[in-house]
Amino acid sequence: MPNTKSAKKNIRSSARKRSHNYMWEKRFKNAIKAITKSITAQESKEVVMEKLKALQKALDKAAKEKVIHKNKANRVKSRYALKISALFSGEAKPKSKPTKPGVAKKSKSK
Repeated sequence: MPNTKSAKKNIRSSARKRSHNYMWEKRFKNAIKAITKSITAQESKEVVMEKLKALQKALDKAAKEKVIHKNKANRVKSRYALKISALFSGEAKPKSKPTKPGVAKKSKSK
């Protein structure tokens, strides 16, 4: 229970911010679900590209509103763009993330 005036105001402010952040989070998560469903259903290229455009728009706006970090937005956009390009270029799956150059994997020797 808040005791001071400023604590009460902070609770009201936090509730507004939470609902604002939740709204943006739902928008980009729904866009992710839609594009994932399109990719798995292998819909036409035009439909998938429209959904990618909507996803990019939602992520950019969420990053602008500081709901998510801009690097996360860019990372998600990049991953879905790679998935789509792999889908329409004939490749089975996009390649995994490359390892750092100069770092050799350790082998287990007995």
